[in-house]
Amino acid sequence: MSRLFRTREERPSLWQRIVDVALTDVGVLVKGIDDGAIQELEELLLAADFGAAATLRIVDEIERGARGGTLKTRSDLREAVRREIAGILGDAPPPPSPGSPHVVVVVGVNGVGKTTTIGKLARAHARAGRDVLLAAGDTFRAGAIEQIRVWAERAGAAFVGAEPGADPAAVAFDAVDAAEARGSDVVIVDTAGRLHTQGDLMAELAKVVRVLGKRREGAPDEVLMVLDATVGQNALAQVRTFADAVPLTGLVLTKLDGSARGGAIVALRQECDVPVRWIGTGEGLDDLRPFDPEAFARQVLAAGA
Repeated sequence: MSRLFRTREERPSLWQRIVDVALTDVGVLVKGIDDGAIQELEELLLAADFGAAATLRIVDEIERGARGGTLKTRSDLREAVRREIAGILGDAPPPPSPGSPHVVVVVGVNGVGKTTTIGKLARAHARAGRDVLLAAGDTFRAGAIEQIRVWAERAGAAFVGAEPGADPAAVAFDAVDAAEARGSDVVIVDTAGRLHTQGDLMAELAKVVRVLGKRREGAPDEVLMVLDATVGQNALAQVRTFADAVPLTGLVLTKLDGSARGGAIVALRQECDVPVRWIGTGEGLDDLRPFDPEAFARQVLAAGA
C-alpha cells in the first residue's frame, strides 16, 4: 500500500521515518549524512509539529554526531534523538516547597478539561495522604460550582463555594481561611476558563493570584495551566499570554490518551520555560500521573504521524 494512503494504525513510527530518511544502512552513518537527508529530516520533524527551534536542535545533534563519527549504528542514532528530545523536555521538576496550606491555582482556556483535571489532582493528593480542599472559583459558568462540588465528593476532598457571580478572588481568599481552620494540607482553586485573548478576564485572574498573596505570603505555591495536547503549537500562544498575566509554575497536559502530537509538546518546551508536571491519560479519576521526560521521549519516537 502506498504510504500516502496508510491508515493511522499502519503509519510508521516517527523513529522509523527518521531511519528511512537518515540512512538506508549503517554505512551511511559511518560516512556521514548528506545535505539532502538533513533537509528531509528537518521537513519531517517540522511536519511532526516539533517547531523550528526544536527541529534545528535535534537535526544539528544528528549531523554533528554523524560527521564526528559518534553515530555509527541505528542504536546510536536512536539514542541521540531520544536524548535530545528528553533534554528539551527537561528533567522531572522537583515538587514545589509546601506552604501551609499548599495553595494551587488551576488556569486554562475553555474546554481543555480543567475541571476534570482538578478532580484528578485532588485525588492524587488525597491518595498521598493529604487533606485536600477544593475552591469553586469559577463563579461565571453555569453549573461550574456544582461540578467542583461533585468532584470534591468523588476525590474525598472538602469544598468551598459561593453564589454564582461572586468575586473569584474572594472565594480563593475564603478557601485559604477554611483550609487553615480545618487543618487542610492542600487548597486547589478552580478559575473560569477564558480565551487567552480576553484581556479583562486575564486581569481578573491576576487579581486572584494577587489576593492570595496578600492572604498568605508566598501564595499561591503553584499556578498550573491545563493544556489540551491535541491543539498542537497553538498551545504556545496560550502559554505565553497566561504567563504574562500570572506566574505559571507548571503545565498539565490533557487528552494525551488520544493524541500523537508529542512533537508539539517538545516544541512548547523548547520555547517556553514552564515545566510539564502532570499528564492526563484518560477520563478516570486516577488517570493523572507525574510527567516523566524520559518515558515521554520514548513515546514520541514510537508514535505514528
